[in-house]
Amino acid sequence: MEFIRPLGIPVIFLTAKGKVEDKVKGLRLGADDYLTKPFEIMELLARVESVLRRYNKAADKLVYRDIIVDIQSHTVRKKDEEVILTEKEFDLLVLLIRNKNLALFREQIYENVWGGEYTGDSRTIDLHIQRLRKKLDLKENIVSLFKIGYRLEE
Repeated sequence: MEFIRPLGIPVIFLTAKGKVEDKVKGLRLGADDYLTKPFEIMELLARVESVLRRYNKAADKLVYRDIIVDIQSHTVRKKDEEVILTEKEFDLLVLLIRNKNLALFREQIYENVWGGEYTGDSRTIDLHIQRLRKKLDLKENIVSLFKIGYRLEE
């Protein structure tokens, strides 16, 4: 911890040690949060978001190549020209950029963008991906992963 703290990098302990003494020791060593196994991925994501907010590292603007996404104003610019996206297209783009180079399962995409449980109908996701590819010229960058989902490649 003494090597990480000066760098200003947030630390969350993910461990099997669940005794109160272990948690207290980890937090006293400088951890920003402490999560014991087993844990739900949604809880981990919420804790990461919380720590990032405390460190002001939750970006208001996301940049991917020549695309700038302003979270606060809900606008997207490509080569200094505004691109009009629907609410779901915007949310999908934000999800892809925040997870670039990572495979996103259709279930993850649906739950994060549409907020419901994925029922297996992938046409909604496919159509929105197709529109993003066209509107932002991302045909080569948003990669389809057979029977998995999609990945935005750097």
